[in-house]
Amino acid sequence: MSKLYSGAEIVFKCLEDQGVEFIFGYPGGAVLPIYDELKNHESIKHILARHEQGAGHAAEGYARSSNKPGVLLVTSGPGATNAVTALTDAYMDSVPLVCISGQVPTHLIGTDAFQECDTTGITRPCTKHNWLVKDIKELGKTIHKAFEVATTGRPGPVLVDIPKDVQFQKTSYSIFKKQKKLNSKSYNQFSQKNIDELIKLMSKASKPIFYTGGGVINSGPKASELLRELVNVTGFPITSTLQGLGSYPGDDSYFLGMLGMHGSYEANNAMHDCDLMINIGARFDDRITGKIDEFSPKSNKVHIDIDPSSINKNVKVNLPIVGDVGKVISSIIKTIKKVKPNFAKSNKQKISKWWEKIEKWRSIKSFDFINSTELIKPQYAVQRLYELTKNKETYITTEVGQHQMWAAQHYKFNKPNHWMTSGGLGTMGYGLPAAVGVQVANPNKLVIDIAGEASVLMTMQEMSTAVQYNLPIKIFILNNEYMGMVRQWQELLHDKNYSESYTAALPDFVKLAEAYGCVGIRATKPDELDDKIIDMINTDRPVIFDCLVDKEENCFPMIPSGKPHNQMLLGPKDQKEIKTKDGRGVQCCVAVVQYKAVSVAIFEVDVDNIENRKSMSTLIVVFNDQVWSGIKSVAQRCSQNGVHWDLAHLKSVNAVGETIRHPNRYKQRIGERRDHGKWVYESRWLGILERNIAQIVSSLEKP
Repeated sequence: MSKLYSGAEIVFKCLEDQGVEFIFGYPGGAVLPIYDELKNHESIKHILARHEQGAGHAAEGYARSSNKPGVLLVTSGPGATNAVTALTDAYMDSVPLVCISGQVPTHLIGTDAFQECDTTGITRPCTKHNWLVKDIKELGKTIHKAFEVATTGRPGPVLVDIPKDVQFQKTSYSIFKKQKKLNSKSYNQFSQKNIDELIKLMSKASKPIFYTGGGVINSGPKASELLRELVNVTGFPITSTLQGLGSYPGDDSYFLGMLGMHGSYEANNAMHDCDLMINIGARFDDRITGKIDEFSPKSNKVHIDIDPSSINKNVKVNLPIVGDVGKVISSIIKTIKKVKPNFAKSNKQKISKWWEKIEKWRSIKSFDFINSTELIKPQYAVQRLYELTKNKETYITTEVGQHQMWAAQHYKFNKPNHWMTSGGLGTMGYGLPAAVGVQVANPNKLVIDIAGEASVLMTMQEMSTAVQYNLPIKIFILNNEYMGMVRQWQELLHDKNYSESYTAALPDFVKLAEAYGCVGIRATKPDELDDKIIDMINTDRPVIFDCLVDKEENCFPMIPSGKPHNQMLLGPKDQKEIKTKDGRGVQCCVAVVQYKAVSVAIFEVDVDNIENRKSMSTLIVVFNDQVWSGIKSVAQRCSQNGVHWDLAHLKSVNAVGETIRHPNRYKQRIGERRDHGKWVYESRWLGILERNIAQIVSSLEKP
């Protein structure tokens, strides 16, 4: 007679057969039999989180940095519901996660017993699949199936709910032989005909672009290597989503930077103007597309994805290719080398004008910012962090907000699986526990969470986990005392109504670090930043680094919500100071807005050293096309002609305009403190401005 094992023993037998080394969890009544069994399995180490959400994010960080599934163990009721945020996050970002949850005994299910909830019902929308195991004989098979579902096809989280009585019951167990064939034929539905059709499109294209996403990284390190080869054999430009960063070297000349709401000017414009868009492992997220009906209107679109349900979901494509990204790219390269062995060289002339256009967009340097010698600019802090860590094997996690976007913009990733962030769900509090999981998976590497002070406080308790397990994670807080992205949206899109976005009672992060038993460091000036970052790096203990940054800095470029993806706010760097012939300063404050079907630029002139100035002037310019070159032309002409606007010149830049004079009384100073106050327009002036814009646009519409 074969040996009988309890349900709790079978859980660990399954984990051992799956090669699991770490589980992240938090004990409770409904999983105590499993925790009783833990001591008998030394090959599996349990990491005790301080909250189930933290345990879930740690499991995510482990999975994303190791290419192994993360395992989460939680109790029933609140244990399971606390894990829902992490499960949803993993579902949105395609992270393989196996959650084992305890449940009340089978005879109590449905009775509203203590710490009972419908776990499978609650988690059904945020998992690939879930199971409630009521029969002990099905337990082993179910757990192994859970690992298979989590790691094949488009990866994602799964949940196995085990009642407490099933954990005590006994049955036989057969050793499971883990199969290595992941993403077999059933997941690769593409044919050579699909590949041939794609290469025909590539041969015809004069303005192509590769649009890559997290699917490349999920396919494994080999897929990233193949992607680099594909770019080399084609000579096509390449951009990436937030989750795809690292799949292609961030410092390579072919790479246009991240695209999307806070992506680069060149990436977003290239996506809009291209004639061939090859989507590799991305899902046409709304933060990428902007206004969907104006997304890349003149391009042929190809979508390569392992998940057929993602294709034609948000954007209709001309050529769908269903398959594992690595296998598809490999097939493309082989066919190109066979059919067009010198493709990049022979095609270079055809796409040369395209590259010239891209270089002009690139010359805008949309990620540039106005630095300061007094205040630490958050972009500068990230740049210095990158420069001081780029030669180390560094893993970066983030929270969610402005700091996340600055990290994506200014920290260059050259390898996959070194960048962990919450993209789809946008989970504040993700970065710190994710860093814990990353450090567990990579014990001798440098792990840094680039954080915001508001986000990090949501899961700050996980510092205790880091201290307990001697995990030397570094929490690099860009502290602006605001929910920065919320404040930015309030400033730009909600009439500067800063409702509840300022945190009035922040802790002293240095003292908080000391209270947790780790190291606290604070930087307040740019000139002390480098030395203190080096101190942080060289500290072999968990560190909280409180970096006090400019409180009012905004993250640009920015595509306003609901606007097309080629209409970006470029920010203060476009407030260009020019000089008149006699040396007087002219400030051309440029704002670009969309009004109906045209772009509207607003210029203001502010002449220095003129006493008793009672008014300023505003030029409203409506551009039909070539917006940014037109703006440059107008600014230059203003410089040449003193402070007088040359309206006649506007015709040469395909624009019409009107000058309006306005009293200073329409401006008011805001800000509680003198050093942070700034001038803004009162709403009545904005109304006047709007009426003038409407008038100009109406005149354009007349036959």
